[in-house]
Amino acid sequence: MADIIHPESEGDLQAQIEEVEALSSIYGDEWCVIDEASRIFCIKVSNDLEEPKLTACLQIILPPDYPSASPPIYQINAAWLRGPERAKLANSLEDLYVEHVGESILYLWVEQIREFLVEKSQSSETVDQPEKVNMTAEEDVDDDEDIPDFRTFKLSTENAHLFIDQGNDEESPPIKHGTTITDRRSTFQPHLAPVVTPRQVKMVLETLYENKKIASATHNIYAYRIYCEDKHSFLQDCEDDGETAAGGRLLHLLQILDVRNVMVVVSRWYGGILLGPDRFKHINNCARNILVEEGYTASMDETAKSGAKTKKPKTKKTK
Repeated sequence: MADIIHPESEGDLQAQIEEVEALSSIYGDEWCVIDEASRIFCIKVSNDLEEPKLTACLQIILPPDYPSASPPIYQINAAWLRGPERAKLANSLEDLYVEHVGESILYLWVEQIREFLVEKSQSSETVDQPEKVNMTAEEDVDDDEDIPDFRTFKLSTENAHLFIDQGNDEESPPIKHGTTITDRRSTFQPHLAPVVTPRQVKMVLETLYENKKIASATHNIYAYRIYCEDKHSFLQDCEDDGETAAGGRLLHLLQILDVRNVMVVVSRWYGGILLGPDRFKHINNCARNILVEEGYTASMDETAKSGAKTKKPKTKKTK
């Protein structure tokens, strides 16, 4: 089977090399090679090169069969980019891919993002220091705060084929909403949905952001784990949404509990009083509670008594 794919892969690899060389020449220091062997790159995009007001970091993984058969795997990091706007930008990138399927698409994507930033910066909704509008000032933020943590991003590389659109016939998963936790006027609420494909992850986020209250949350932190039966491995990722390190902690919780095929989102509405490390405790407690309530993991008492780990898994995670 590898012999059948090999010729096409060589053509795709050459196209990728040429595209990367062109982008490096065009964007200079804005273009960054993260892992050449794994085809992982990123580019910092701003609305204006001389006086940037808005910036975003586009992270990219190029699958072996890009551009002939698969789109790039991407993630946009920008603390100011909120739910409805994030979905709008993502849809515009996907529309561009559909229009130019089979062609090199990264330059068009970068310029589409830049155009989006220009429109945003010119709108009346733009505020001073927009990069920090959904930060809670719980901690000082370094200038390179938007630079991604690729330790989690690389987890997706070996499962890149799963990001290929598998059709539009998937139904949006049901979403459960958990009990809120309130502390010093900050409110935390968990949401949970079963997911088995990356497309369903996107559908869950889009559904949640249709709710105005959830869309207006200061942060919507999420993490998911999908078990790939054919590879006996996990496809997993997380998002801080401006609450630095919260997404990684949430994903770590899902790993410790060994849950699978599930996505947890925790919304936080900031109340104006800093919580310090307590905010991470509330985020993870929210997530743990809804996982227990929905039967994805045994309660702590049951775990201690019986050693039960999860509701569904029949096989253990392979490393």
